[in-house]
Amino acid sequence: MASRLLLDGNAPAYNDAEKGLIDVHAPRPTTALPAFTTVSQVPSYPLDEKKADLTSPALFSPPEKKREPPAAVAPKPAGKKKQKVSKWTLWRLWFNTYRKFFTFVFTLNAIGIGLAASGHWPYAVQFSGAMVLGNLLFAILMRNEVFGRILYWFVNTFFAKWTPLWWRLGCTSVLQHLGGIHSGCALSGVLWLVLKVVDTFRHRDVSHDAILATGVATNLAVAVSALSAFPWVRNTHHNVFERHHRFVGWVGIVCTWIFVILGDSYDPTTRTWDPSGIHIAHQQDFWFISGMTVLVLIPWFCVREVPVDIELPSPKVAIVRFKRGMQQGLLGRISRSCIMEYHAFGIISEGTHSKYHYMICGVQGDFTRSLVNDPPATLWTRELKFAGVSNTSTLYKRGVRICTGTGIGAALSTCLQSPHWFLIWIGSDQEKTFGPTISGLIHRHIGPERLLLWDSKLRGGRPDTMKVLKEAYYGWEAEVVFITSNYIGNSEIMQGCKEEGIPAFGTLWDFVSPSPRTIPMTLSANLCLPRV
Repeated sequence: MASRLLLDGNAPAYNDAEKGLIDVHAPRPTTALPAFTTVSQVPSYPLDEKKADLTSPALFSPPEKKREPPAAVAPKPAGKKKQKVSKWTLWRLWFNTYRKFFTFVFTLNAIGIGLAASGHWPYAVQFSGAMVLGNLLFAILMRNEVFGRILYWFVNTFFAKWTPLWWRLGCTSVLQHLGGIHSGCALSGVLWLVLKVVDTFRHRDVSHDAILATGVATNLAVAVSALSAFPWVRNTHHNVFERHHRFVGWVGIVCTWIFVILGDSYDPTTRTWDPSGIHIAHQQDFWFISGMTVLVLIPWFCVREVPVDIELPSPKVAIVRFKRGMQQGLLGRISRSCIMEYHAFGIISEGTHSKYHYMICGVQGDFTRSLVNDPPATLWTRELKFAGVSNTSTLYKRGVRICTGTGIGAALSTCLQSPHWFLIWIGSDQEKTFGPTISGLIHRHIGPERLLLWDSKLRGGRPDTMKVLKEAYYGWEAEVVFITSNYIGNSEIMQGCKEEGIPAFGTLWDFVSPSPRTIPMTLSANLCLPRV
């Protein structure tokens, strides 16, 4: 049964700092921040308070210090410029594994299309349907929850801790950036389909009109589904993206089935139909489209309407509680309907043995606002959760998890379930905003020796993030840093880590210049999620 902890009927207005979106970019305090020199000094309270009761509200409070009168505050140095990042560092961050995968896959297919169109690759012309569907099958496979969980399980089981660090970092990078293969294969499949339909029209004198018509319909549906997933559409018109990528994509699969069956059962030599199906079952494209259909249907077999309990610690956040525990590093999709408007959020859980798991839903749009204004008693979810980059934390001996605002939803499980991970959480008015459930989880499971909570509202601004992160990384003897922040915060930390030679993985942003006000902070992995 949904519970509501607010007395008013509507969520009041809120600013960006309260959302947890821009708190790490608030102006720096004019007074000098404490310098951290060892990990034991990283916690947000003095060293002599280490043995204090962790249930104390002081967990979210800054260290006590004597405030100087306003007149004694030193003015901020004028003309201080942001540290310049080398172009080589920016290039390496931009041309990440995602784009490397996309470039490799698309270039390979482009060469194949060129050879087929020029007549230098007869096999691709003869079996053009297999070239189309082979690419589309692989694109869907890269976004399938079952396949992803199997990959993560295999890597985490067989390569954890004992393999060289460069290998484990490579495994994490590959798993995080599988979307590059997805995008490369999807776009290549569209171009192969265009080539096939054009070739069919070139030989329309020996082809049937029904094949030509379904070829055009298939081409249009697949093209619309692919184009709707382009970053500009997906991030500025999310509902347009979801409806077209999913529903037009389903129409494309139906059209593809018809196109395959008609094309494989028609003999252009005799201009007759073979309805027996034996010839169809021997064709590659028949099995490719069968595999695509199964992969699309599997996640929907796992959709359930489940009871939830919603805690509203503030008008800016809804804490959604579900039954059963989860392993760390997973994300889940929730919706008010069984088929539309699914939103992904990081999962917080104390472990698979736990009775509950949680999602932190920051109020940033109509869906999340409705969770506060009209909390439901049930939500639709896919019980088959998908793995995020944090799921590979088991590969490493020690690590640092840094997050801002509602990014704690994707980061906290890693530190709750492993004593080898250090948590840095930078936010605004954290205890008031996120309430007793989240603070209670931190109290019970994370000791002060591996925790830094920075309340930018109480402290007057953000810390020197890279300085704090470096102190924690080297003092904790970490092997890797995982980042969950908004676009600007993620970029700054990733640039700093790359300059310092610190291995780091951050949230993937596949657009160029977003406004921080429009960025939801719910995911820890690539935002180009499947909408099948």
